Amino acid sequence: MHFEEAKQKFLQAWGALGSSWGVPKTMSQIHALLMVSPRPLSTEEIMDELGISRGNCNMNVRALIDWGLVQKELKAGQRKEFFVAEKDIWKVTKQVMQERRKRELEPLARILEQVSDYEGGDSVETKEFDRCLEDVKRMSQNADKLMDTLIKADENWFTSYLIKKMT
Repeated sequence: MHFEEAKQKFLQAWGALGSSWGVPKTMSQIHALLMVSPRPLSTEEIMDELGISRGNCNMNVRALIDWGLVQKELKAGQRKEFFVAEKDIWKVTKQVMQERRKRELEPLARILEQVSDYEGGDSVETKEFDRCLEDVKRMSQNADKLMDTLIKADENWFTSYLIKKMT
């Protein structure tokens, strides 16, 4: 397999992985392209490499910046914007966990608090509703604690922990 073929396969795989996690495929592919690039890329270079429109590229690069996965880089004498991705995959993983936590677990916790304070009596339905809410709340709190532990952990601790658990 030649380099360009391997690179394209990686970009496609990263895009598919992102899609399975609820991240737009193009956003994931841009991220992958910037991760493997040895230098910052301009919007035009990203568009050419992935065959996407300027609007699609700009929207997804901005989303990657919002996620904290890509930074804008200015070059002296250039009017173009250039973009670079975090190369440390452990930092990328932790940043994705922080964003998922902020975008998914925190809103869920707020909703659970809101719907837990209801009036409705002591029927079979309300007891089942309360049981379900408690289960979801416990699960989301445990997920939040796990994410907090992983976000605070360093790569060496996490790797050694996994190896111990697998042996």
